[in-house]
Amino acid sequence: MQSSLSYSRTVLDRILRARVYDVARETPMESAERLGRRLNATVDLKREDRQPVFSFKIRGAYNRMRQLSEEEQARGVICSSAGNHAQGVALSAQTLGIRNLIVMPRTTPSIKVEAVQDLGGNVVLHGDSYQEAQTEAIRLSQEEGWTYVHPYDDLEVIAGQGTIAMELMRQGDVPDAVFIPVGGGGLIAGVGAYLKCLYPEIRIIGVEPEDAASMTRSLEKGERVELSEVGLFADGVAVKKVGQLTFHVCREVVDEMVTVDTDAICAAIKDIFEDTRTVMEPAGALAVAGLKAWRKNHPEGTPRLVAMTCGANMNFDRLRHVAERAEFGEEREALLAVTIPERPGSFRAFCNSLGERAITEFNYRVAGSGDAHVFAGIQVAGREETAVLAETLESDGYQALDLTGDEFSKLHLRHLVGGAAKVEGGERLFRFQFPERPGALGRFLDSLPEGCNITLFHYRNQGADIGRVLAGLQIPTDCEDAFEKSLKELGYEFTEETGNPAARLFL
Repeated sequence: MQSSLSYSRTVLDRILRARVYDVARETPMESAERLGRRLNATVDLKREDRQPVFSFKIRGAYNRMRQLSEEEQARGVICSSAGNHAQGVALSAQTLGIRNLIVMPRTTPSIKVEAVQDLGGNVVLHGDSYQEAQTEAIRLSQEEGWTYVHPYDDLEVIAGQGTIAMELMRQGDVPDAVFIPVGGGGLIAGVGAYLKCLYPEIRIIGVEPEDAASMTRSLEKGERVELSEVGLFADGVAVKKVGQLTFHVCREVVDEMVTVDTDAICAAIKDIFEDTRTVMEPAGALAVAGLKAWRKNHPEGTPRLVAMTCGANMNFDRLRHVAERAEFGEEREALLAVTIPERPGSFRAFCNSLGERAITEFNYRVAGSGDAHVFAGIQVAGREETAVLAETLESDGYQALDLTGDEFSKLHLRHLVGGAAKVEGGERLFRFQFPERPGALGRFLDSLPEGCNITLFHYRNQGADIGRVLAGLQIPTDCEDAFEKSLKELGYEFTEETGNPAARLFL
């Protein structure tokens, strides 16, 4: 094995001579105790999100720029990036006193552009994609004589990232496996080369998103494969074609590749937060998602596993999506579409069929026909319980469709259930605040007087102490006094929204 590590030994030699600590810091290794207990393994996190730019990218960028000649430094450097590499180059240029130009796509969120500018980066916005920004950066480097600092396919960049492996081996016992996120391949090439040359018994496992698995495909085929498109949720690793040098190194050092979906990444972000109280960006949590998936398929023993948390430059607006999808990644929430009879009391009967399970979401709208459709989110212990629940509903006479794995339903349909409906006898709308505890919904349903009919119901668990519910109610005239009395006895805060202009337009 070792005699065939020609590329890796070249990288190892450069790692041992790398200069990174003028700007980079030695990041800690932290135990993920809660996650380790769940997986029956020792799980450690190499916290590269603790760098000054919240990403490991500073190591490779600085090491590359530190090697420039005086003439190259005088001409300046240029790079293309939509985030972490740009910050690494900007801080390195500021530290070394080098002129710089950072080409970023016009679609880059302003928070990332401002972060680069705060570090002294001179930003030029060009194109609508990373590929267009890269093409422009290479063109300018050739025309103006700037040195192009590649984000991953450069020997000195790879060596800079490889310094992480030296720290890793100083900070703990020899692990059984190290999980490394893969985009262009610079990180896994550097870390993998060091570990495989000096500790060949350690398994090097790369992790990619299912919709951006360019290294997985390339290693399977034995040559670099260019993907026609890549998913952008984990934008830090959204690379269509891995580097030529990184590919050659990975062929020598990577033992295995694991791919994970968006839900698994969201669940990993939550896992890391629960152990560290730090919010990772999607690419930063990728290795933990891969570690969990690998452990599920390799349950034997109590191995010592290390995952690289490589970045925490999270866009705040993504947190809503992450929180919503994390439960699916842990297989703790099921989405079901259930058809129920359109008559008073059927909604309550349906809830009774769910038993004591916690309800995470309810979307219901009267259809004006013989049947109604309920879109429900239900807390479960795993995929097996989802199947059991669907069978229970079927045996109770309901048609149940499992939508848990349906992207259309998770991304769009759950927010679109509803619309206008003709309700004979009129409809009143109320916003309620429910205490977020089991039984609160059942207590509300049981409090409604006979004759009152639910025409609309929308609820989504938001992780707070109070659950917010929008309900449409058909209240016969002879039930109004009893209804008012029931609301007082129930004690839930409520606001009537029947006259709300937006409700008249859309509901």
